[in-house]
Amino acid sequence: MKTVSRGVALLGLALLALPACAMPDLVFLVRHAERASEPAGDPDLTAAGEARAQQLAVALADAGLRQIITSQFRRSQQTAAALARRAQLPIVSVAAGRGDAGAHVRAVHAVVQGQDGGALLIVGHSNTVPAIIEALGGPALPELCESSYQHIFVLRPGAPASLARLRYGEPSPAAAAGCL
Repeated sequence: MKTVSRGVALLGLALLALPACAMPDLVFLVRHAERASEPAGDPDLTAAGEARAQQLAVALADAGLRQIITSQFRRSQQTAAALARRAQLPIVSVAAGRGDAGAHVRAVHAVVQGQDGGALLIVGHSNTVPAIIEALGGPALPELCESSYQHIFVLRPGAPASLARLRYGEPSPAAAAGCL
């Protein structure tokens, strides 16, 4: 009986020594800013998108960011660029395959789990931002409208997670039914 008790006690100590799942304290999530229509595959930001990217840099200047994550697309990287320069942080690009948002969401989730404490920014897309929020423990949300660029989602991971939706920059056009 002593051996079993000692074994259980050693197992308990070993489990306590395992690192907990690392998560940031806050996750800010935005959709990329307004994009041009050309080139069709990977457009740059429009002038309005560049202005919104500057407004994002101001809005999150004092957020204590430790990491910035985007997809590989120019529009998401350009949205984060001014803030990355201001915060002196590199942009971590996580590949988003066309038509496979699930793989991108899982890859972003894995990167987020690697940060212990602090805050990070994720710049995603209309179909990935809500999915990433849900993957990180937040509520299920509808996709973002194609004309919606104004939202900053602030997620506090944990049990239970909490989510706030804020606005930055110029208001987006009225949302269509069924999307944010």
